[in-house]
Amino acid sequence: MADNKVEFTLKNLDDAVLLFGAEDRYLKMVEETLKVNINYRGETVQINGENADSARQVFEALLVLISRGLPVHSPDVAIAMKMVQTGNMTNFMALYEVELTKDADGKPIRVKNMGQKNYVDSVKSHDVVFGIGPAGTGKTFLAVVLAIQALRNGAVKRIILTRPAVEAGENLGFLPGDLQEKVDPYLRPVYDALYQILGKTGTERMMERGIIEIAPLAYMRGRTLDDAFVILDEAQNTTVMQMKMFLTRLGFGSKMIVNGDISQIDLPVHQKSGLIDAQDKLRHISTLDFIYFSSRDVVRHPIVAEIIKAYDVEKK
Repeated sequence: MADNKVEFTLKNLDDAVLLFGAEDRYLKMVEETLKVNINYRGETVQINGENADSARQVFEALLVLISRGLPVHSPDVAIAMKMVQTGNMTNFMALYEVELTKDADGKPIRVKNMGQKNYVDSVKSHDVVFGIGPAGTGKTFLAVVLAIQALRNGAVKRIILTRPAVEAGENLGFLPGDLQEKVDPYLRPVYDALYQILGKTGTERMMERGIIEIAPLAYMRGRTLDDAFVILDEAQNTTVMQMKMFLTRLGFGSKMIVNGDISQIDLPVHQKSGLIDAQDKLRHISTLDFIYFSSRDVVRHPIVAEIIKAYDVEKK
């Protein structure tokens, strides 16, 4: 197919710096991803290549953000490119309309794609939500964001975060240190999310007061969790009985999020994943929901999505 050529005009030269980034970083991202050539002189931007019109749509969407006073960063460029490639550009601005909360530095946290938006909407309308999909889709981070939002709004009184410590066989007694020191290595992604939103000091203060509890899955047994936002991470590594035990802890005034990646199961080969079992058994229950993410929803570096696709093809 012959190359296309499109042009558009910037309203002022200041927009070029905001739109293309320092040292044209964002411009180069678009050139490399969409395989186009971009030149600009003054306020006129010329794009050449088979995907020239797609590149124009990306820049026009980013200009809308700039016109609304929203700074453009690399993730915004990646999101815009992904949405134009999937023919979903009409929903781009919808992602920026709702601010979930702010991080520890005061920066707004918003969803980054329609998969994440569907996940957030589902959590708001269901008491139990399963988020299933590959790493890098933001499942853990968003779950923590929503938990903190619910805590701040007074919808819950505490946050409980857990995951199966498969590498230690759920037998943590032989590891050195107290419970927290034993569990910390397995819950590092959860800590990272909490620190980003609350800061390290804020997180530690809430943990000391018992408002935030982080514990291995084995410590959930025998409890009823009322007025809590409960998150189970790495759920693909639960056994069938562990998953049943966890789900039946749900108390009044509580919400549960169960996240996992069924392509990354670390259980023995003969043992069925509790997440897969729950997927099979609970589909018919209308008051809970399953949200599925794919490589298209990955919000890390664009190459991560390509790596996931390559491994998926290999498995087939």
